[in-house]
Amino acid sequence: MKILSVILAAIIMGNTASAAFVEGLEDFPIPNGLEQIENAGLNFGNESIRLVEAYMESDSLDFADIVNFYKNTLPQLGWKMVKKNSDQIVFEREGEIAEIKKESTNPLIVCLSLKSKK
Repeated sequence: MKILSVILAAIIMGNTASAAFVEGLEDFPIPNGLEQIENAGLNFGNESIRLVEAYMESDSLDFADIVNFYKNTLPQLGWKMVKKNSDQIVFEREGEIAEIKKESTNPLIVCLSLKSKK
C-alpha cells in the first residue's frame, strides 16, 4: 500500500522531480508554495504506533489553499476527510489520523500531525 501511495502521490503532484513530501511521511505531499520548517516537529514510531508532527510555512498561500489541496489530493491516496472547520481539517486512513491545523496567519504556519488511532 505504501508504494502505491507514493506512486499515486507522484502522479498527483505532476513532475516527480519537483514533488515535495513531508519529511518522515514519504506518501504525504506538500503543496507548492508551502515549505517544511527544518528541525520543527517530531517523528516517532515502532511496529504498532506512529506519531509524526511537522510544521510548514508559506508567505504566498492562505489556509483555504491548503484545505483545497488536501481535500483534492488525500482522498486519492486513501484518506477520508472526517472533520473540517476554519482552522483545521482532519483525515483518517487505515488506523491513522492526519490533522492539518492553522497555527498562524501572517506568515501562514500549518502543523501537520499524523498519529495512530490506537
